[in-house]
Amino acid sequence: MGEDVRLRAVVMLAQGMAAAQSPRESWRAAALGACHALSGNFAALSVWERERGQLRVLVNVGERTSGEEEFPEDETYPVHQFPEITEFLHERWAGGGEPDAWVETAAGPVEAAGYCHQRVAALRRRGRGSCVVAPVVLHGRAWGELYVARPPGVPAFVPADADLATVLASVVAAGLAQTERLEEARRLAFTDALTGLANRRAVDIRLDQAVERHRADGAVVSLVVCDLNGLKKVNDTLGHAIGDRLLERFGSVLSLCGAMLPGALVARLGGDEFCLLAVGPSADDVVRVGDEICSRAAEMDLGEGVAVGIASTGDPIGEVRSARRLFRLADAAQYKAKALRAARPVVAGRGGGLDDPVVRLADAPPPVTGERERRRIRGLDQ
Repeated sequence: MGEDVRLRAVVMLAQGMAAAQSPRESWRAAALGACHALSGNFAALSVWERERGQLRVLVNVGERTSGEEEFPEDETYPVHQFPEITEFLHERWAGGGEPDAWVETAAGPVEAAGYCHQRVAALRRRGRGSCVVAPVVLHGRAWGELYVARPPGVPAFVPADADLATVLASVVAAGLAQTERLEEARRLAFTDALTGLANRRAVDIRLDQAVERHRADGAVVSLVVCDLNGLKKVNDTLGHAIGDRLLERFGSVLSLCGAMLPGALVARLGGDEFCLLAVGPSADDVVRVGDEICSRAAEMDLGEGVAVGIASTGDPIGEVRSARRLFRLADAAQYKAKALRAARPVVAGRGGGLDDPVVRLADAPPPVTGERERRRIRGLDQ
């Protein structure tokens, strides 16, 4: 392979990883780019999990053999089968040496001492002729390895290929670092800093998606909106630090209850308002979880419980064409619960279907300001 061709291959790998929108896409781009650059027919990217003492395969691309999945759930190998990992971790790298790639071939000595018999045996078992293995170093530490193989009957990898694989592993490490930064930025953008729950932005996106799914296949979408009672009193009498502790504790309660609904999103909307979004579970299941939220919040040693409002497409609330309507229904139900100091959730539609005061209020034209609307909601049934 000429220098120009190799340079283009390196650039293509870097561009592929830069365009990735998720860790999985980044892993796949790394493996595919390396496979192409090294003229292989199979490639894998694996991470070294120190705490478990194992090498875990993240992605397999190219001509996979039986049992090899593109994104395997549990393809792992004990580190003790690969002593070179320990060597790199504790000897060569610590001494300032380079984590260079190396080549193995199926013609290697299976019974020889050391690690190579594991690689050679794996090549033979999977019908491959040779492989090149390149350690990936991220933030100055061993992160994992890049593995590319060729089939029998074609020229085996040579030391020059190992040199290129070493360069490719460095490019992969840079791409992984970028992916980590993007993931952290996304996490911060969609996470509430105090509680660690999702934030309003995350809810808006997921709720839009949920309503689209409901319109497409009829999936039940339920929204639980919660308002902590007594937060202002705690802040005024005990201080904001204690108020923050109340918010964190209720966030934990909501997370615990949300876990009863598979796939539910638990979020803090801001201030003393929280919500839970569920797609799939029945409305009755969601109401039972709402009851649990109320019961557990009432038992907290801070605050004065919680007001909970629920709106679900599984209840008689009429057609739900937008996320905004479902949110208005849940919000109206929550403010009614707060006005009544209700010990249980208020559920939109269960007070008379479309004639339910909560439903009628939520569907009424909005007033000029949100605050006026909330005063009207608080006055329901008073």
